[in-house]
Amino acid sequence: MRDRRQGGFLLSKAHRLAGRVFSRLLRERGIEINSAQGRVLFALWRQDRIPITELARRTALGKSALTSMLDRLEGQGYVERVPDSKDRRTTRIARTDKDRAMEAAYRRVSDEMSRIFYAGFSAAEIARFEKDLARILANLEGRE
Repeated sequence: MRDRRQGGFLLSKAHRLAGRVFSRLLRERGIEINSAQGRVLFALWRQDRIPITELARRTALGKSALTSMLDRLEGQGYVERVPDSKDRRTTRIARTDKDRAMEAAYRRVSDEMSRIFYAGFSAAEIARFEKDLARILANLEGRE
């Protein structure tokens, strides 16, 4: 009988469970966005006013999923679409004051989630785990 690996199953299960725990932590702190929306905002916290195509690349979201997510975030007042002053075909996504006010609270929840996620791990174990995950991700990206 062939040895069956469970890595993909375990990653998928951990991803779903972590998403539920993270969403609960956000709700408990009165943060009205979900973890997927947080991924979009996190990309904007690194660089504001980026084109939608670049935001899609950085978040690994498809254009239709990203567009509907941006519609919700814009409706909630966290982002705004801004025409590019140099290229009329390009729309940039910009942060708002509401997003800036929420960022610190979101980051605190994210830090708490990391503490939960890595409870009982040494720094060396965390480094190795993240290095291995990066290799898995690179393997998968090569198959897209």
